[in-house]
Amino acid sequence: MKNDLSDNPMRLIGQAYRTFGRLVDSPLRTLGFAMGQLPVLVALKKNGALSQAELARLAQVEQPSMAQLLNRMERDGLVQRIPNPNDKRSQLVSLNADASQRMPKGKAVMDAASRQALEGLTKEEQDQLMALLLRVNDNLDRAAN
Repeated sequence: MKNDLSDNPMRLIGQAYRTFGRLVDSPLRTLGFAMGQLPVLVALKKNGALSQAELARLAQVEQPSMAQLLNRMERDGLVQRIPNPNDKRSQLVSLNADASQRMPKGKAVMDAASRQALEGLTKEEQDQLMALLLRVNDNLDRAAN
C-alpha cells in the first residue's frame, strides 16, 4: 500500500520534523527546555547577548511571537534581559548560567535522536540528504523573500 505522504517530499519533511519533535520532547522537558526554544538557546550560546529583533530574525519568527517566547523563557529562568550598553533604551537577551550549563545535555538528546533518525544511512547518503535539504531551504528562503 502506497504511503499518502510519498507523493510530496515536503509533507514527508513535515512528518519527520513532527516525529522528531515527539521523540525529543520529553527528554528536553526533563532538562527544562522545549523544542520551540532551541533556536533562541542556540543563537544565544553561539553569539552571546542579542536583541529581541535579532533573535526574531535568526529564528525566522515575528517580533510578537518572539516577545511571548522570551517572556516565558525569562519566567522559566532560561534567559535574562540586560541593558544594552550601546543603546540605553533597549535591552539584550542572554542565557542564564544554569541554562547554559544544561545545554550540553540538551544537545546530547538532539544528537541521539538524530542518530536514530539517520540509522542505516551511509555517510554518502547523509551527505546527499544534507545537500538536498540545503537546496530546498535555499529555494524556500528565496520564495519567502
